[in-house]
Amino acid sequence: MHQLPLIDLAVIVIYLLCMILVGVWFSRKNKNAAQFTTASGSIPGWALGLSLYATFLSSNTFLGVPGKSFGSNWNAFVFSLSMPLAAFIAAKYFVPFYRHSGEVSAYTHLERRFGPWARTYAMICFMLMQLARMGAIFFGVALALQALTGLEMRTIMTVTGVCIIIYTVLGGMEAVIWTEVLQGIVKTAGALVILWLVITGMNNGVADIVRIGMADGKFSLGSFELNDFHSSTFWVVLLYGFFINLNNFGMDQNYVQRYHTARSEKEAARSIWLCVYWYVPVSMVFFFIGTALYAYGQQHPEVLLAVKQQVAAERQVAANTLQPADYGDKVLPWFMVMKVPRGLLGLIVAAILSAAMSTVSSGMNSTATVFLKDIYQRYINRNSGPRTDMKVLYTATMVTGVLAILFGISMIGVKSILDMWWELSGIFAGGMLGLFLLGIVSKTKNAAAVAATLTGLLIILWMSLSKYLPAEWVRLRSPLHVHMIIVVGTLSIFLVGMLLSRMQRLKIS
Repeated sequence: MHQLPLIDLAVIVIYLLCMILVGVWFSRKNKNAAQFTTASGSIPGWALGLSLYATFLSSNTFLGVPGKSFGSNWNAFVFSLSMPLAAFIAAKYFVPFYRHSGEVSAYTHLERRFGPWARTYAMICFMLMQLARMGAIFFGVALALQALTGLEMRTIMTVTGVCIIIYTVLGGMEAVIWTEVLQGIVKTAGALVILWLVITGMNNGVADIVRIGMADGKFSLGSFELNDFHSSTFWVVLLYGFFINLNNFGMDQNYVQRYHTARSEKEAARSIWLCVYWYVPVSMVFFFIGTALYAYGQQHPEVLLAVKQQVAAERQVAANTLQPADYGDKVLPWFMVMKVPRGLLGLIVAAILSAAMSTVSSGMNSTATVFLKDIYQRYINRNSGPRTDMKVLYTATMVTGVLAILFGISMIGVKSILDMWWELSGIFAGGMLGLFLLGIVSKTKNAAAVAATLTGLLIILWMSLSKYLPAEWVRLRSPLHVHMIIVVGTLSIFLVGMLLSRMQRLKIS
């Protein structure tokens, strides 16, 4: 086991205690479901914006992005470039829509438009996506902390998860948001410290990083071929990012719920833009960290040799057969173990923990809210009182946390955190977004919506699973890149629904 210096352990313990104390502090306010789920609409816009930023900046970003740019290039950064357009649509249309509806659940509108099946379908997709997201985040933080402490990954996930459950259950949404404000600052500081340490370890600083990165194509945003949708080109990632971010801002309970926590509609809209203004440049920092680590490895080959030997031993393969993409997620944790000085290491570990805590805590709260509004009050007890509602929220939060930990444990051994999460989110989000857009843009009736959703689901399942077909059925496999699942799935539901609606109107007339 690696032994962390006492000063670093002290920083980590103090950070974890502060998070729990925040939950205890806000627990005195949680007397009803409105306070627990929306903080009674008392959050200023700047704090909400930092909270959204912290949710985006999860451990998938903190560890997955440097690993991705180390192993390939900046192609995945195009995801960040897609955010402004999605933010514009969300601030102009989605925020007013939800604020005027008065409904905390993002899925109540679907029942009004198409019936209970639509609400239930979207709610199930959301809950599965949240469990996948939180599991990926637990796995990411455990990957890094295992390298730092030598502790078993399951132990790390369990301890981290218990801490998150405690302050989320105690403090509710207000605790989630204010801890995320602190976590957003800690994460940003941690990233800058890591980047500074890598740069100072280079012979000629940034100049060497740029020179080596340019020579090996590390700054490439991908191919700009307009007719290539079977590989991860610039346009494929741009489309994927736009649809995922549109889903985040428009259908994800994590974000929709927080629109109701703002003091006004105007502040809620501003918070989206504040999130974008912070996330885009900071995500660029993380991509640069990955490229900087790649350049660092060229000047310090012992780094790559040590990491490759570790990964080769874990996978029982020869070290010389491994490519940078095979061990990209391991390089940053190794660098932290070997090169970060005492005192600073505790700050960076706290940053990694905060990257996990911010997204997971909001995911637990929003999933518990969906369970209360869309399951318990819809199907079990329509006339539940404040005390019953709080018991349901507490229980659902704890159960969600436990399930997320189990999901994280099941992901041990995954090759790339970022690739895995992007694939899962595209599968679960495609049907939700298509149905939502069909509901607010068109006048499609229930029957047409059912047929459109079933069509979209079949297409999503085919695109997701056809890669597992045997070699003799290769022609039946999807020719499109996995990032296109949400794009094609969303458009299939929306366009089929619009077409069937049009046919119905022509038949009636």
